[in-house]
Amino acid sequence: MAKRTRMRRIAAVDGAGRGVVVKQRVPAPKAGQVLIHVEAATISPGSELSRARRLRAGEAGNTNTVQKLGYQNSGRVIEVGRGVKRFKPGDRVAAFGGGYAYIADFAVVPQNLCCPLPDKVSYAEGAYGNVMLTGLHAIRRGEAQIGEDLLVVGLGIVGQFAAQFGRIAGLNVMAWDRLPFRCRIARQCGAHAAMNVQSKDALDEARRFTEDRGFDLAVVAIGGDGTDAVQQTKAALKTSPDGHTMGRVVLVGAVNATIRGGSGFGNADVRSAARTGPGYHDDEWEHGRTDYPHTFMRWTTRSNFELALKLMARGDLKVKPLTTHTLPIGRIDEVISAHLDEPHKTLGTVLVMD
Repeated sequence: MAKRTRMRRIAAVDGAGRGVVVKQRVPAPKAGQVLIHVEAATISPGSELSRARRLRAGEAGNTNTVQKLGYQNSGRVIEVGRGVKRFKPGDRVAAFGGGYAYIADFAVVPQNLCCPLPDKVSYAEGAYGNVMLTGLHAIRRGEAQIGEDLLVVGLGIVGQFAAQFGRIAGLNVMAWDRLPFRCRIARQCGAHAAMNVQSKDALDEARRFTEDRGFDLAVVAIGGDGTDAVQQTKAALKTSPDGHTMGRVVLVGAVNATIRGGSGFGNADVRSAARTGPGYHDDEWEHGRTDYPHTFMRWTTRSNFELALKLMARGDLKVKPLTTHTLPIGRIDEVISAHLDEPHKTLGTVLVMD
């Protein structure tokens, strides 16, 4: 009975846009779920802090409601629900999932949204699951081929991972961002070039980087109004002898852009990349009640997750340089303030359970 009355702390945003910690009972794992004692969790600032940003800017909000934060964490399994065979108590796992993998000291997560955490990967590194797989899925949606030239526009966490997966896949990677420190981190993590997108030389450098070919593939990893960014990206793509823009553009962030079709965007392909790969948000799949056969669907969310952690354990995928802040869960308001007020020096933020 004591297990069922255990309480947990969850990081949240209140009606004034402040970071707070709320308490609630720890739910028991249902069939196909695991209960995790969380060691570390991370924020995805682009999607999670928009409400805090609006409320702090003066937008009226309901002061009686809170928004629970987090959908990626890591820790140790302490209990499994009926039908779970992949995990047992004591296993180290990385996990993610909206409505499940909160920034909290305990989380109940469907088994297929969990992955064994390799011994060489720390809890802090393993807590980037959702944004990491979003970057990987964007590269897959672009159908990248070894030796192609890749441009990553926007070096938030998702863009940083997209750039790294592009390099691992054998692409020549250039990255653009407005913040110099993000460009430095991208180069530190293996991008072949990274520069300020607002530089007047950005397009000239892009041409030099691609040996005057233009980019085969671009990943746009920004949010908000992106019309200018997408048009600048188009200008960096390869062009056929008859003057038509070619190549592929993958939109992975929550970007709003006006694109004129026909001759306005040439013969370039514009694609959207949503989430982490097949399976995520399929309740039957998440809980292990069904599966997608590898023969026909090689890369599901779970196989993407397994691959990413394997690359991390080998040292090919670098996570430590992305983390600029590590703080206990009780200091969640400081973490939110760092993202909103100091974007020039804040990137990945890890919350540990003190």
